[in-house]
Amino acid sequence: MAFLLNKSTLASHFRSHYKSSEDSIYLSRRAFHVEPGTREKALLAEDSALKPFKSYKKSVKQLKRIGDVLTIVVVAGCCYEIYVKAATREEARKQ
Repeated sequence: MAFLLNKSTLASHFRSHYKSSEDSIYLSRRAFHVEPGTREKALLAEDSALKPFKSYKKSVKQLKRIGDVLTIVVVAGCCYEIYVKAATREEARKQ
């Protein structure tokens, strides 16, 4: 009986130790909000000289759509080729 009591207190000790270490890890990884300085604000500001090099949302969306359509066409073509090969193989077995 004493062994069971020691075992349960040992388990509760590990549980409480695990929880406290988990909390300390969480607290140490938590980042504190710091206002950006003048240099950081200047770097984050929009630069008019770089505007011609930025991709615009419309062209990016259109390019994504073209890529999606091409992907679907290629996959459909592959599936069709697999179907045709399977059908010709089946007909060859019947003859």
